[in-house]
Amino acid sequence: MPLLPSIYTVESVTKGHPDRVCDQIADRILQEITAQDPSARVAVEVFGCKGVLTIGGEVTTHAQVDYAGLAREVLDAVAYDPVEIRLHLIEQSSQIGGAVSEGGAGDQGIMYGYATSETQSGLPLGVELSRALTDGLERLRESGELPWLKSDGKSQVTIRDGQPEVIVVSAQHDENVSLEEVREELLKQISPLLFKEGMGVVTEPRYLINPAGAWSTGGFNADSGLTGRKLAVDGYGGVLPGGGGSTHGKDNSKVDRSATHKAREVALKIVQEGLAKEVLISVAYAIGVDEPVMLHAINENHEDITHLLDAEVFRASNLR
Repeated sequence: MPLLPSIYTVESVTKGHPDRVCDQIADRILQEITAQDPSARVAVEVFGCKGVLTIGGEVTTHAQVDYAGLAREVLDAVAYDPVEIRLHLIEQSSQIGGAVSEGGAGDQGIMYGYATSETQSGLPLGVELSRALTDGLERLRESGELPWLKSDGKSQVTIRDGQPEVIVVSAQHDENVSLEEVREELLKQISPLLFKEGMGVVTEPRYLINPAGAWSTGGFNADSGLTGRKLAVDGYGGVLPGGGGSTHGKDNSKVDRSATHKAREVALKIVQEGLAKEVLISVAYAIGVDEPVMLHAINENHEDITHLLDAEVFRASNLR
């Protein structure tokens, strides 16, 4: 019995979605800090709503960072309105820092990594398609091909027996364009994305384009955003197990980030080497402890293939 169900639904969001904007700001801050100070301890969270953006968390570093400037870089890239930026940052707890400095995991937690031979990327078809759709929306906006297209957007894909059954795309647009034009142009532009070589799509799905109607007010003017709220989008759509921690805004001592990426990397390698058609790796840690408290892998037949894993690779100290 395959690890993926025969019927499932997954979603993706664009760079201009409020939650994804907050993820990008947290990651941009992390990138700048660790470029200056590779041993920095970073756990940044971002919350945004109409007119206000708050950057909070724990940072221990000697790096000199313009937090507000980095946030505005991200906001400008998705054409968001100006906001008031507030900072609430403290140093990492010395008790946590001491445990991490000895090579232990920065927190407890469970992480998963999955790969499949179904697609070239190793991602489930639904995840691959939903991301292709939001990537397509971004290209259309950034290129100016659809000048009325704005940055907030989402996609959703329902898969039945290995083929897309229903495609949902919601895209923010200028208030001066008609809903009819939005639907016609988006359908014309996005439907070919599903049938690219290597996707394996052979059946035409049902399309729902902006099913709620006109959508001219988006971003923080319509919704709040929060770092780490799109866990299923970042992973495997909620179809497979997912850990409880976000990968965004965290240095590699945080196993939520580093072990999640490593588990995915190792699972993909096993599939690419032809040792399994599907792989699901599960790994768990205790705070301050280097060695995982759990390391397990199964294939598409739910057979234990943990022997294919190198336990040393998953030591917290080796993930940094």
